[in-house]
Amino acid sequence: MTTDVPVTDVLIVGAGPTGLTLACDLARRGVGVRIIDRSTAHPRSSRAKGPNLRSLEVLASLGAAEEVLASGSLPLTMRKYRDHVPVSDFDPYAEPTPVPASAFDWPRLIAQWRLEEILRDRLAKDGVRVELGTELTGLGRRPEGGSLVTAALADGSAVAARYVVGCDGAHSPVRKLLGIPFTGETQTDQVMVCGDVEIDADALDRDIWHQWFDATGAVMLCPIPGTRDGWWFQAGPERDAAGAPQPPTEEGFRRLLGRHTGLPGEVLRRATLLSTYRVNIRMAERFRDGRVLLAGDAAHVHSIAGGMGMNTGIQDAFNLGWKLAHVLTGLAAPALLDTYEEERLPVAAWTLEFTSERLAETMAAIRLPGGGLDSAIAAGEASGLSTGYRWSSLAAGAPETGPRAGDRAPDAPCRAVATGAPMRLHHLFAEPHPVVLGFGPESEPVLRAATEAYGDTVRVHRVYGPGEAPDGPAGVLDHEGRVRAAYEPGADGTVLVVRPDHHLGLVAPAVEASRVREYLAVLCGGAETAAPRG
Repeated sequence: MTTDVPVTDVLIVGAGPTGLTLACDLARRGVGVRIIDRSTAHPRSSRAKGPNLRSLEVLASLGAAEEVLASGSLPLTMRKYRDHVPVSDFDPYAEPTPVPASAFDWPRLIAQWRLEEILRDRLAKDGVRVELGTELTGLGRRPEGGSLVTAALADGSAVAARYVVGCDGAHSPVRKLLGIPFTGETQTDQVMVCGDVEIDADALDRDIWHQWFDATGAVMLCPIPGTRDGWWFQAGPERDAAGAPQPPTEEGFRRLLGRHTGLPGEVLRRATLLSTYRVNIRMAERFRDGRVLLAGDAAHVHSIAGGMGMNTGIQDAFNLGWKLAHVLTGLAAPALLDTYEEERLPVAAWTLEFTSERLAETMAAIRLPGGGLDSAIAAGEASGLSTGYRWSSLAAGAPETGPRAGDRAPDAPCRAVATGAPMRLHHLFAEPHPVVLGFGPESEPVLRAATEAYGDTVRVHRVYGPGEAPDGPAGVLDHEGRVRAAYEPGADGTVLVVRPDHHLGLVAPAVEASRVREYLAVLCGGAETAAPRG
């Protein structure tokens, strides 16, 4: 290999939502990143139906949520049919529980191609563009010290990177090149045909997710936001005389539509991106091999029930991004990267189990009139807000009340001290830095010490209650007491360290200032620090 191979900090393989989220997070932190994809054009597939509540928080932190909200739609009422006749309507989000701990009440429906477009535009603002038609064919260490990974490309060129991340899907070439087993099963009896279709504008109400079920099969049609006549089409496949599923075709989609819905097949004018979906439940045995890591479908695949696939990948990327950045910039020791697998592999294992349970419940529900996909989608765990890492070596502190270290840091309405303007606590977490929050006047010396030690590397904020006059470090006014209610700090003052991915790293009494110093040294105290500990 020649010595003039270009070098980057991170090479991302795969430009779907996972790879794009990671690229956006790294680029905004000033990390050198290249993102490649073997496709010669950006895909127009709608595939995943949109971000859940936790993914919306991630997108908000990246500065992309507003455009997602504008381009997508609220979840739709599900209309269930039996033998062509509507039998029930159900809106799983008709009455969301008001939760001040999140700024978002509903997930959003948005075509995957549109979400990817938004993320690519966001990435371009930091000067990074997806390199299309660029296929990875090999991985190898550079001879000079092994501190770089050389990625061989199909055109004969190469890229050297300090880290490589495979976000390249279930058939991941990166994972295969590493020889990492992808253990699990393919449920060949669970088969569905899918595609994007165009249907006559007056044939169906576009404010409804239509679901037809009968004794011989099913058809599901959900309108694709941002289109005039586009729909997500999902159905049980046609089968031959022996019962074997047949490959999807446009004419086959028309036959399925006529058979199960009673609509004339001719109202389906066009079908594209046809595919056969089989339930795969698999997980990589490890998510890291030295300087190469896996994320998203490259690391885990599972049932689509609950809509967790794309969302789990986005959240993988958000967990990994700040850790890579801290290691690459010398803020943290390389051991910090060990916590990516430590935290995300158990989440992936839980997701495989959760989605399998939701699929079983859905299959049982659709056998009865009125049953439908809501048995999976209405599950509260699918929001992603309850996912945490209490077991992690980065989780330090288990108070008797309130959220614990490892939990997602709750959001809450508050006001800016300087202006009195309304805001939300998660606005403080949007910048790519750890945040130190202090409750009570006892926390102020700890906050000042953190500022003196780390300057702009961390963000320090005092939370002032309704009866407190702001006279210390910069902070927020908890004018309604909602922040205190969400965090339940101790009477003698509490200090929390919020990781850059919005999870609580440390929860400690204000008098235990040494614990705050030790924890910040792990996150951003320099590469000479010790490995993380609980």
